Amino acid sequence: MKLAVLHNFMDNIGGAEVVGLIMAREFDADVYSTVFNEEKIKKMGFSPRCYPIGWIPVNAPFRQQLALARFRYLNLNKKYDYYIIDGDWAVGGAVKNAPSLWWAHSPIREIWDLYEYTRQNSVSPHSHFIFDAWVRFNRMLTSDYVKKVTKLTCSSKNARNRIWKYLHREARVIYPPVETDKYYNNAPGNYWLSVNRLVSHKRVMMQLEAFRKLPHEKLIVVGSYEQSRHFLQYAQSIFATKPENVEIKSWVDASELRELYANCRGLITTAIDEDFGLTPVEAMASGKPVIAAAEGGYLETIIDGKTGFLIDDINAIKLREAIISLKRPEDFRNDCIAQAQNFSTAKFVKTMTETLNE
Repeated sequence: MKLAVLHNFMDNIGGAEVVGLIMAREFDADVYSTVFNEEKIKKMGFSPRCYPIGWIPVNAPFRQQLALARFRYLNLNKKYDYYIIDGDWAVGGAVKNAPSLWWAHSPIREIWDLYEYTRQNSVSPHSHFIFDAWVRFNRMLTSDYVKKVTKLTCSSKNARNRIWKYLHREARVIYPPVETDKYYNNAPGNYWLSVNRLVSHKRVMMQLEAFRKLPHEKLIVVGSYEQSRHFLQYAQSIFATKPENVEIKSWVDASELRELYANCRGLITTAIDEDFGLTPVEAMASGKPVIAAAEGGYLETIIDGKTGFLIDDINAIKLREAIISLKRPEDFRNDCIAQAQNFSTAKFVKTMTETLNE
């Protein structure tokens, strides 16, 4: 079966992009996207066949809007037996390319479940009416494009619930692939780890505030970010306000990331209603406990008290208390490694193959 993977953007390589790259490798598929950073892709351990589909601007929302249009008018002339759509702004690829399978991380968050949050935190008050019109327009477009998708799968039960709520489609849950056999465990070091994009809904500021009151603890934040004006402003605010015991690494390659996991005390992750959350599974594959918000996809991966701690109504004070209480990270090692195996690449490939062949 000849396959193509369609993904929004391949220039800022994070968890979502790695999933698309694993799909391309495991199914020997070609990758179509608007932009590629081939150096970063190579440093993450991948060498896919990459096909750019056209220029897009750097700044939001023009970047997302043109990407949506690029995929809407992409016509690969029945060159492939199946088209796997891996990304929210790429869903328009189903219009002219069939049959298609949308493996959805989530419906576009800024126009659906994070609409109010985005409006309040990322849009100036005098631009609210423009943002609202933009949201209505894209809700209409994406709802229409999703109707063209042949099969709909998603990253988690949390994402499945959103898809039903906003798009009124049933989706099969296929948990994302984590290359668990590539992670390893060393004795706990002298730092905690946080791995996430530097965007406001990841609540990295909360992590900084918690460690500001823990001067004898250290936090390393691996935080990539896009180059658009809005993301740069938020990243700059993180750099400007971090306490001395917090170190920020903008982006690291696969080998350095695995080393950081192996030697940390545990992972801190605080995103709002995370779709699934690859980083907790990566940490657990390294035998490390996870301290996370008790919401979203974290509820599907972390076993409270066994592979880490889930915090209800999380804030900086509760986060600080959880960090203080986790005194022996090594006690979580075996349970963490065992739990991570439930999300292995092998399991993902098996279920995806069955779904494509049905």
